[in-house]
Amino acid sequence: MIIVPVKEGESIDRALKKYKRKFEKTGVMRELRSRQKFTKPSVIQREQKLKAIYVQQLRQQSES
Repeated sequence: MIIVPVKEGESIDRALKKYKRKFEKTGVMRELRSRQKFTKPSVIQREQKLKAIYVQQLRQQSES
């Protein structure tokens, strides 16, 4: 259960923004979407490897 403390005089929009941010960090929606279909473990590993290579290339470019 997500609890968002609202300070005195704080707008409801700001509280909603905090709630949405906390909800996004929990990863509930991401997990629900991933559970809608079965993905083979080999495909998951391949995607993770490609993402790691991509991130590594970005870091090498930023260092240069």
